Amino acid sequence: MPSNQTPLGALPARFRRLRVLIAGCGDVGLRLARALPAGVRVLALTSSPQRAPLLREHGITPLQGDLDAPRSVARLAGLAHRVVHLVPPAGEAEGQWWRDLRTQALLRALRLRSQPEVLVYASTSGVYGDCAGEWVSEVRPVAPGTPRAQRRVDAERQVRFFGRAPGTRSSILRIPGIYASDRPGGTPRERLARGTPVLRPEDDVYTNHIHADDLARALAAALWRGRAQRVCNASDDSALKMGDYFDLAADLYGLPRPPRVPRSTAQEQLPLMLLSFMGESRRLDNNRMKKELRLRLRHPTVASGLRD
Repeated sequence: MPSNQTPLGALPARFRRLRVLIAGCGDVGLRLARALPAGVRVLALTSSPQRAPLLREHGITPLQGDLDAPRSVARLAGLAHRVVHLVPPAGEAEGQWWRDLRTQALLRALRLRSQPEVLVYASTSGVYGDCAGEWVSEVRPVAPGTPRAQRRVDAERQVRFFGRAPGTRSSILRIPGIYASDRPGGTPRERLARGTPVLRPEDDVYTNHIHADDLARALAAALWRGRAQRVCNASDDSALKMGDYFDLAADLYGLPRPPRVPRSTAQEQLPLMLLSFMGESRRLDNNRMKKELRLRLRHPTVASGLRD
């Protein structure tokens, strides 16, 4: 029977186990599931029925739901003690284009019953906008330069408000480019093989990276060690300009280095999405992640990660 000492009483073990919900369980979500402590029951929200067998193979319980159809995720209420939110905002948005309606749908569902103890949100370093190559810590005001970054800022605002409820702690990781050799599209090899140009040194921008395995470990650490209403830059120790990054990768793969072009020429040759990344330059300070989350990077530099 329940008591003050054992409020769950004699409930079956599956109801007593700590449950972690991963909303958006793609490549990073699968790595996160492997990084969680033994004994944790992992649930995953997926909008794709075809993905359910793969999730089960990894010991994850799939939950069918689509954040673009809010009624389909009402069942998430009260299911998990801790939640990791990995779903990005919609790529295109009409009307209130600056709002992240997917985060709104998730948080409304989680509020229907007792809120989870912890919510960790995977945001993006793009919320800082262009910082002209300066070192950027978490206290720097956000200045999103694109609609998708603006939607991320809105998501962060919602997550912070959600974390103000008694008994709930919310944490945010701001994430740069994710790479890994065993991740689909996780290395620059294909781009190098196509000979896609990069900016000449005088026009080049700083870029930041995190290995997918280190990111998964950072998310897991945030579930237990993240501070309330706190933001951490989840980045490695590299301080590379984009062209130098591709030169390094080309040398490691034995491929030709990409051609260097001035920015004026790049605007004529490259797609808008790629140009948007070339329009922002910053170097992320990751000291808070190391100190507060106590994370020791397995791949502290891109060179280490690409070699591995």
